[in-house]
Amino acid sequence: MSAPTLEQFQQQVSELLLRHRSLLDILSKYGQTGASVNRAVTKAVTECGCIELNARKQDFPDELELEQAKMKLEKHMSGQLCEHCKDVLRSELGKNLFYMSALCNQLEISLDEVVTHESKKCSTLGLFNLT
Repeated sequence: MSAPTLEQFQQQVSELLLRHRSLLDILSKYGQTGASVNRAVTKAVTECGCIELNARKQDFPDELELEQAKMKLEKHMSGQLCEHCKDVLRSELGKNLFYMSALCNQLEISLDEVVTHESKKCSTLGLFNLT
């Protein structure tokens, strides 16, 4: 079975969403699921410990070439998500994507067009996209 396209997923969400049809309900659920993603990452650090954070200011000289700067920047994270934390995060990210799709449906915006537009912007602006 092949992976569904964004268009197919968005249509599926449209058919499944019975509750939370109001724009305000969708916005609040989308925010709530975003917070749940953050919480799942936090729990991976603070409860499970499969990943660790060590964040600090990242200094690099302006004269560095782009590729050198990329190699110098740190992720501030060590370790890898365990299978349990990865499963939890997949679930939370899925819920977040569901409500993002519902929001797109409500506002009559194609999720596929959003991704295509953002990808083109990233290609055009490159480093200056500030993502």
